[in-house]
Amino acid sequence: MSAATATSAQKKEKVSLLATIGNNARQYGIVGALLVIVIAFEILTGGVLLKPNSFVSLIQQNAYVIILAIGMVMVIIATHIDLSVGSLVAFIGGVCALLMERAGMNWMLAILLSLIVGLIVGVWQGFWVAYVGIPGFITTLAGMLMFRGLATVIVGESVPITSNAFRGIARDYLPNILGFWGPFDGLTLVVGVLCIVGYAFSQLRKRKRVEKVGLVPEPMNLTILKIVLAAVVIAFVTYLLASSGNAEQGGIPIMLVIVGVLVLAYNFVLTRTVFGRHVYAVGGNRKAAILSGINTKRVDFLLFVHMGFLSAVAAVCMLSRLASATAQAGMEFEMDAIAACFIGGTAVTGGIGTIPGAVVGAFVMGVINQGLSIMGVDTAVVKTIKGLVLLLAVAVDIMSKRKKS
Repeated sequence: MSAATATSAQKKEKVSLLATIGNNARQYGIVGALLVIVIAFEILTGGVLLKPNSFVSLIQQNAYVIILAIGMVMVIIATHIDLSVGSLVAFIGGVCALLMERAGMNWMLAILLSLIVGLIVGVWQGFWVAYVGIPGFITTLAGMLMFRGLATVIVGESVPITSNAFRGIARDYLPNILGFWGPFDGLTLVVGVLCIVGYAFSQLRKRKRVEKVGLVPEPMNLTILKIVLAAVVIAFVTYLLASSGNAEQGGIPIMLVIVGVLVLAYNFVLTRTVFGRHVYAVGGNRKAAILSGINTKRVDFLLFVHMGFLSAVAAVCMLSRLASATAQAGMEFEMDAIAACFIGGTAVTGGIGTIPGAVVGAFVMGVINQGLSIMGVDTAVVKTIKGLVLLLAVAVDIMSKRKKS
């Protein structure tokens, strides 16, 4: 190969790399914004934000946002909205608490029945949206009022939780089965290495799959850069988790395992299944989806069933963390979940959105919350800042679409 040919190839590779980054600017921008926010609050809090136990606290306190955002992003992609999830958290949390404390039921059976209640509520709301034709906004607005009222009726002032096993869901860690490797939890280090290997394997496999179908994959330089950056982030998170905890336990919080399993499972559902493709098709163009033979009513129905189930999971996690059921639990949870989706790149008009993006958006909200709390900023100011962040995220999305059009 001549020098001129080599130079030309390098220029094409560079242009291709820049073009790929430009086409995915929104996606990469969200991750970059999260990193900037984390670094800013790490400086402003004097290094407190990224202390190991503070990081674990960030995960435990914001698990409910991520869990609800997983379902909310699918609902929004299909051009619906769910305003009832906060009230559902209070209602189902109250049901779970009453089953354990008043009925004397085993905590695992109480959780199972609570999840069933969530599915039943999802069936209820999905029926009105999908088969009666009432818009999701109205149906879930009614649900928000109904289930908040029911939570007030059944819970009263509060129902304390006495089961240490149940409370351990939010505060405990995975068993330290591999012991400590120096000051670090061995199991956490092994899981961290497996995550890095798994991510690298998935990216390389994705390239091969794209090439196999005859499409042009992203530049190899970009793939390598993504793997390296992801490895650095995963290694740092692994370090924080492996050195967290106390004299009795530490490492990977149980709450993180629950969130991780749900994220992986639902990301698979949304990206690798027929149902997931139908969700995007319905959100992209509902009339075209109907004409192509997609049962849009069934898709809408199942979306709200999934949302009911995830609301129940969030209710159990929140009840475990608070160790007490109250009628005021879950206030504004729906707003946090919706904000996480939009900040994470979900389109206001539907048809576009990803679960990893919603997770990043949830972490943006969580870092802002925790960082400002550490700094002692008033709650009202925190809400104001979160509102501005949401407004800015949606404005950026709308302006970027205008430029493309």
